[in-house]
This record gives sequence, C-alpha cells and structure tokens, in this order.
Amino acid sequence: MKVHEYQAKELLAAAGANVPKHIVCKTPDEVAAAFDKLANGGGVMVKAQIHAGGRGAGQLVGYADKLGGVKFCASKEKARAVAETMLKHPLKTLQTGPDGQPIRTLIVQADAEPAQEFYVAVVFDRAIGQPILMASAAGGMDIEKVAHDTPELIFKVPFAPETGLEPAQAKETAAKLGLAGEQAAKAEQIMLALSKVYLAKDATLAEVNPLAVTKAGDVVVLDAKFDFDDNALFRHPDVAALRDESEENPAEIRAGKANLNFIQLDGTVACLVNGAGLAMATMDIINYHGKAHGVGPANFLDVGGGVTAAGAVEAFRIILSDPKVKGILVNVFGGIASCATIADALVKAGKEVGFKVPVVVRLEGNEVEKARGILTAAAAELPTLKAAPDLTSAAKLVVELSK
Repeated sequence: MKVHEYQAKELLAAAGANVPKHIVCKTPDEVAAAFDKLANGGGVMVKAQIHAGGRGAGQLVGYADKLGGVKFCASKEKARAVAETMLKHPLKTLQTGPDGQPIRTLIVQADAEPAQEFYVAVVFDRAIGQPILMASAAGGMDIEKVAHDTPELIFKVPFAPETGLEPAQAKETAAKLGLAGEQAAKAEQIMLALSKVYLAKDATLAEVNPLAVTKAGDVVVLDAKFDFDDNALFRHPDVAALRDESEENPAEIRAGKANLNFIQLDGTVACLVNGAGLAMATMDIINYHGKAHGVGPANFLDVGGGVTAAGAVEAFRIILSDPKVKGILVNVFGGIASCATIADALVKAGKEVGFKVPVVVRLEGNEVEKARGILTAAAAELPTLKAAPDLTSAAKLVVELSK
C-alpha cells in the first residue's frame, strides 16, 4: 500500500524527523490561505499529491506551457493560479500511464530551498536477509541514474530488525555524507526515524529523497515515500486508514476484496492462473509468442491454491471488465486447487457474464478429467471456449485469436 508524500512526512515527523511545515489543500482558495500562513515574507512550494514519483519533472496533460507537479510560487496570486491549473489537469510522469494521474490533493510547503540534496532509504536486502539503510550524497531526481551508473556512491548499512538502526550507525553514515555538527545530528535523527517507522509499521520501503541541507542551513525531509506490506495492515489500522483508493486501479481494489492477486497491464490477453510463479511464466510465454504481433498480457492474476468457485467467477468478471481484452488464457495446474472448480467457474462465468472474446483453457492436475468433461459438455453453449493440450499450444492459440 502506498501513501501520499504528506502522509509519509507526518509519520516521520511523529518519529522525530525534521519536516518543513506544510498545509494540505483541496481547492485554490485553500492554497491561497495556506500561502498567507507559510510564506513568511517569501514564497511557498505547491506540490501535487499523487502516488507516483518524478512529479517535479512531470508535465500536466493538456496544458500548453511547461508545468509539472511541483512549483515555487512567490505570490498568493501565483499560488492560487498554479493550484487551479494543477487541479484541472492530470499529471504525467515516468511512473504514470500516458494519460497521467488526476490531482485531487495539494500541499503548500514552507520554502526550504535546498543547497545540497542527499538520498536516504530503508529497504529489505533479500541477499543478506536484513533491512539496510541506503544513503548517498548524490540525491535528488537522478538517484536511479546514480544507482545504475555509479553504485559505489550509495552506502549500504545493514542493521538488526530487533534493535533497529543504531545511533552509532546513523552517526557514521552522516559523516560519510560529509555532514558535521548540528546538520549531522539532524540527518542522524531523520535516519533513525526512517528505521523506526519502517520497522514499527511493517513498511516495505521508507525513503527520503531528497534529504536536504537548505540554503538557510537547516536539514529537512524535503520529500518522502513509504510503501507498506498489505499483508500486515490488519496490525496497523492507523496505516490502513491512510489508504487513498482514488489513487488506485478500481479493478485491483475489487480483486483485493475478493482475495485475488491482480495487477492490470496494458496488453490484450487476459490471464487467469493459479500460483504466482506459473502466472509469471504464463505472461512470459504470451509475450514470447505475441510480441511480434503486438500481443501481450493484459494482467497478472493469481487466483491462489484455495480458490473457490465464487472467487474464480469474480476473477472472470474482473478481467472481462477490461475493454482492451481480446482473449483470455486460463492456465491451471491443479495441486491444491481443483481443475474441476475452475472449469465449473469458467462455465458459470460464461453463462452469467458472456464470453465475447476467445477463452483458451489449459488444465492439468487435480481432477483434470472431470474438468475436461465439464468443458466438453458446455462447448455448444459457449462456442468461444477453446481447450488446448499444453501451455505452448494454448499460448499460440490465444495469440492467434487475439491479433
């Protein structure tokens, strides 16, 4: 689960990090009022709040002039005008689709113009089985390029999850970043706050980019990003309450409520598979046989080993709600899951929802003969339903029918 920048900053501030003052706004009038409270004789930053990075380098879709999701405003009139424009136009970044993301929330932030920008984050390093603090003096918008071209500029500090990041580790990291005195102490506190929130709230990513030394000499969290483990939200109702479903794909929300692992993609062949590994292999083979024909997977969908008939029917409803879908590949290897359950659900979905696109089915494993009998009996009533003897044949057939 993702949260907005302002929510991440509030979590860090509660853990002791130094965060610039900000006010959350929904309208241009609220932005103008926030300017009066925060400008302090200077200006403010107006920042779009969407679940995507690269907002400053982005572009408002349909707006003729260059304007992204982060803008310094030296006057109340400018702040109001920028807010009005941002709230009218979707924001396109490298992390959104080509249509961009609608902006519904803004923050007005007290000016904290950076003189230096650093990167700090806490993630889990699967290679060593521990959380690590990552830090770099080359922070800012180009951190991905730094990681690719000059990874030696990023320090990695493993720490024990039982204790969290130790103050001595934060102190050493601040020194490596070239910070000293009061600035180092504030940076250390931000690092410790990152570790604290990451561990206490079951985060999968806790990132500050940039951690800034301002022209006034302060050290602040200029931007922050948190991702949380969906499977741990039951332990953190306060975190779950931060969820903004308007920022999420409606089909993915619907799938989550049905306990389905679903991610919508931009291809034309929908997949219904049991098991994450098999689902990824199914997507790969669709790409392998379909890429030359402009055909690719429309989704990742793992219905799980304990799928019920009701869950499978809901899965079909979700994938058939995507207007881009021109074909469906059902690939089930029945171990825990019964092929017959999937076949029953397939027939039920076909009768209830209607299969207006080809549906190619490959079944193997638990109760497969019974499943094949169910599909054979329904063939006359569901003429778009096609059986395939193996995965390769199924992939080739669904690609051919979906061109």
